[in-house]
Amino acid sequence: QLQLVESGGGLVQPGGSLRLSCAASGFALDDYAVGWFRQAPGKEREGVSCISDNGYRTNYADSVKGRFTISRDNANNTVYLQMNSLKPEDTAVYYCAAGQKGLHYYCSLYVGEYDYWGQGTPVTVSS
Repeated sequence: QLQLVESGGGLVQPGGSLRLSCAASGFALDDYAVGWFRQAPGKEREGVSCISDNGYRTNYADSVKGRFTISRDNANNTVYLQMNSLKPEDTAVYYCAAGQKGLHYYCSLYVGEYDYWGQGTPVTVSS
């Protein structure tokens, strides 16, 4: 069964850091680009960052550039999102997703280009 599982969310103070993990099972994650998305209460899901299947291409939303870093460990079928200098506006449920199979050197921040989704992990930034 194809599955993506996020972990690493939690409560953190403004200025703090968290590292999210997205672990895949039932399929080879290195066949896919992987994106991180977030959804705050009452808002639409938005793209945060993505990484191509081979790791050579990354994209970031303007709101997180310079603070978040995406990486992948294809040997362990896992993608990470390192989040530093967190702000209250980063509070949301964070989801990882896999898509764009076979499209090397490409990744998208568009929700519609992803085929498989995890259940999400909540991140709360508050003092």
